[in-house]
Amino acid sequence: RDMDMSEFLFAYGTLQPGYAPAEIASAVEKLLPIGEAFVHGVLYDLGGHPGAVLDSSSQERIIGTVYQLPENSSVLAELDAYEDFFPAEPESSPYLRVLCPVSLATGGSLQCWVYVYNRDPCSAPVIPGGKFRKCF
Repeated sequence: RDMDMSEFLFAYGTLQPGYAPAEIASAVEKLLPIGEAFVHGVLYDLGGHPGAVLDSSSQERIIGTVYQLPENSSVLAELDAYEDFFPAEPESSPYLRVLCPVSLATGGSLQCWVYVYNRDPCSAPVIPGGKFRKCF
């Protein structure tokens, strides 16, 4: 595997187990949940989905799930499309996929891909506790 690749993905929003909408569910089913984890930063409510702004110096945590990615790399391309990350045009993408150390709830950390919000959240409300909850 490429060193700038990660086998792991940290999901904090609609990619989490049981949250995936039909359009991305088949891709999410190919991911292997490793466990609960967190990164430091602020989670914003962007209306139906959250956006993470990472800040390693923040005391705030964003809670989510670490997945192991399958060997088949097309899943990541499907997730990129779903998350509005366009690898060829990162500056115009609403989200970026970045490598980031993620702390596991059980201890230790993993380098994971994280989709981070690539816009100014402006007046978007902060999600308290950094944990996205699906509204049914």
